[in-house]
Amino acid sequence: MRYHVLACDYDDTLARHGEVAEHTIKMLERVSRSGRKLLLVTGRELDDLLSVFPHADLFDLVVAENGALLYDPGQRTRDPLAQAPPAGFAERLRAQGVTPLGAGAVIVATREPYDVQVQDAIRELGLELQIIRNKGAVMVLPPGVNKASGLAAALDRLCLSRHNVVAVGDAENDHAFLTAAECGSAVANAVPSLLSECDLPLGRENGDGVVELAHLLLSGELDEVEIPRHHVLLGEGSGGEVRLRPYGTGVVVAGPSGSGKSTVTTALLERLVEADYQCVIIDPEGDYAEFPGVAVLGEPDRPPGAEEVLRLLESPDQSAVVNMIGMPLRDRPAFFAELMPRLVALRARLGHPHCVVVDEAHHLMPAELLEVPVKDVRDLGSMIMITVHPEALSPAALNLVDGVIAVGPEPEETLGAFAGALGRDTPELTGEAEGVALWRTSAETAERVHATPARADRTRHRRKYAAGTMSKDKSFYFTGPENRLKLRARNLHVFVELAEGVDDDTWAFHLDRGDYSAWIGEKLGDGELAGEVERVEREKPGDSLRQVVELIERRYTLPAEPTKYDPDHDDR
Repeated sequence: MRYHVLACDYDDTLARHGEVAEHTIKMLERVSRSGRKLLLVTGRELDDLLSVFPHADLFDLVVAENGALLYDPGQRTRDPLAQAPPAGFAERLRAQGVTPLGAGAVIVATREPYDVQVQDAIRELGLELQIIRNKGAVMVLPPGVNKASGLAAALDRLCLSRHNVVAVGDAENDHAFLTAAECGSAVANAVPSLLSECDLPLGRENGDGVVELAHLLLSGELDEVEIPRHHVLLGEGSGGEVRLRPYGTGVVVAGPSGSGKSTVTTALLERLVEADYQCVIIDPEGDYAEFPGVAVLGEPDRPPGAEEVLRLLESPDQSAVVNMIGMPLRDRPAFFAELMPRLVALRARLGHPHCVVVDEAHHLMPAELLEVPVKDVRDLGSMIMITVHPEALSPAALNLVDGVIAVGPEPEETLGAFAGALGRDTPELTGEAEGVALWRTSAETAERVHATPARADRTRHRRKYAAGTMSKDKSFYFTGPENRLKLRARNLHVFVELAEGVDDDTWAFHLDRGDYSAWIGEKLGDGELAGEVERVEREKPGDSLRQVVELIERRYTLPAEPTKYDPDHDDR
């Protein structure tokens, strides 16, 4: 499911004239029994709320005082979320005859027209305070404190993400609150500005509107409601921006080696992570080991463990790269098959992760595999699978796909291979944009898209290429002129070691054929280094070996000592 939390405002949303109807209470009980969390987010002072609402214990947490106080009904604990104004502030207003005047744990509140006296007192006392208005109410709070900040504190307490929240409100002070949620809805009696700007205007007023929303939540209909403001930018097509849904999307990014698959994927990941979606990158070959702002689990000499991955992901603020370069190739599919159901279980419990990226998907879910460890991409939020050979994916994995991003100079071939695997005709490619091709498989056509790059330049896969273990089809093999050798260089460090140890004829044989630059350009995808090595191959200087080694060492930091652990020591 998409939404694990229902967060409600109180006055004029849940309640009408301060009271909550019995049928609304019963619906809240149903939502709670479904395993979802209930949050009450109100501008009221807590004691005032508890005096008029005897069912506060229905809620897992209560955010009171417009985001300034967090109350746990189960533990009866009250935690201020900001520092209160000095006592002299409320005393001054009281002395000026401001009434009504309330002073909670943090909030100081009155009503119009006393906002003038409030503004004068803040200015004359030199205080750093903000005024929040709500249907004639005047609330004074420290800067940055509002319902959105209170919601964030409550979610942090529960280890939940705002992207699993549907929120409902009615007034001016609910704008930030609804915007912070994945889906912000407004009851029919809400102020016009909230109704026009929210994601989901409801057809009924007050508690009846909350009941309407709860029905959509429990039936699963709410999961399918489009929230365009969250859609993730892919690039520009002939009709403008092209975006992807962050939930329920199964996408394959496909194309030949070195065509830019990881570049496109990195740009999508950057936008997802910046928007606070928790992403998990299953990285068999260390391609994403230097992705910024994401924890990397696994090293060349230490494979990741499922337990450490799950512990890290308990916090929705932390995305992860599961780096398998230290794991034998033959063990990677089994580890993947173990990890994926546990990610599904984690999401069922906490609502995250929100997106799982599977690199080299054809190795982890090959065509021979009848079943894959994911039955529905929505069980993981969304899923991106990266492959050179879409036709080499398991049919069960293909069934998860509703979109293909074809990368490389001949996207028609990639789309044709994928369509053939599905038993479909190759889609017609439309549009004039240069770049990738996007095929939404429910359509008969695909469109050309100029992919928007990531803001930060992506570093080449330096750790993997320098010291990791590349697959056999990406490794370099020294064979010699008579094909007597089969020395596999599984990374650049091993390449340099082997190059310095082979005989002159073997080195010259591959140099004359341009094998070194071809490997670096086609398999490593490093066109700049390939060009420099190609110059050495053309000129054939007497110290060509030394020059090639220096070019590699200048661009990649190689380990000082050989890697002792070789995941493929028996698979040369």
